[in-house]
Amino acid sequence: MKKQRVGRFRKGLRVTQALVIGAALFALIPVARALDTQDIIVEWTPEGKALAEQRAATMKPKEGTVLVPAGEFIMGSDKKTDRLAYRSELPQRRVYLDAYEIDQYEVTNLHYLKYILATGKLPQLDWRYDGGNFQESMANHPIMHVSWYDADSYCRWAGKRLPTEAEWEKAARGDDGRLNPWGNQSAGLSRANFGRTGLSGPVRDRPERLLMYPPLISVDKYDNAVSPYGLFQTMGNVAEWVSDWYDLDYYKSAPDRNPKGPETGSQKAFRGGGWMDSTTTMRVAMRNGTDPNTKINWMGFRCARDVKEGTASTVSYTGPTGQ
Repeated sequence: MKKQRVGRFRKGLRVTQALVIGAALFALIPVARALDTQDIIVEWTPEGKALAEQRAATMKPKEGTVLVPAGEFIMGSDKKTDRLAYRSELPQRRVYLDAYEIDQYEVTNLHYLKYILATGKLPQLDWRYDGGNFQESMANHPIMHVSWYDADSYCRWAGKRLPTEAEWEKAARGDDGRLNPWGNQSAGLSRANFGRTGLSGPVRDRPERLLMYPPLISVDKYDNAVSPYGLFQTMGNVAEWVSDWYDLDYYKSAPDRNPKGPETGSQKAFRGGGWMDSTTTMRVAMRNGTDPNTKINWMGFRCARDVKEGTASTVSYTGPTGQ
């Protein structure tokens, strides 16, 4: 009888603990949502603004621009070679693009800080340290929580523009139709930052960051997974805005020379997998779209620019040092 009472007591205790934990987690839901909302406003303190200006003047961001020469490439997917292909990637076809230049790296917090200071904008909602700054370990993480309009504005300020879907895909996969930047092998954690829970980051001693800051890494990691043209992290870390309006069936009627997307739409396209993506969506031909006002912690961008024949300022990628 005594053992039965003890057993019932322990069972009741476990139920009570589960209810308490469940209630606590439920109570945290609105907190988590509030911490990741677009409505959060961060403002500089005088000291924070001075620190930001010092960083912008002295810290060097990851820089690099590569030339993608004019020519054809294989765009989209073929169900015969990629069983995971989605409707939006069909049909596969050959597309010609004029020469262009594109950033090797995604735009980072440090890049964006220079833009913020130059244009008089407020700090990003993730920059909550030292009076409106990011932590130093976050300097070369990709910028996130930027809308399509923010990305477009930054690229224009930098004398560039967002790449088209076609430009992004050619730069990411080369001209031979490979499934991923490194070849036809599936993505793995040795080549890309994906499949994460989002409950970690550079600041582990602050609970509010665990609810908000994702497990991003520096934009120059994974040099074993660069594209044939030398782009880093077109797969993983953050997905990337591109210039096109998004249409699920655009490929069925798209031109085969310098396609720029539909003339109008309600969603802007984005490409590449983010830190929270699964293996099935970590494929270089994968396309998607969303409201251009969206600001979220798995979306960033990189920039491109036109090249006039004979005036290119960069050379084609020749491989990472030591390879």
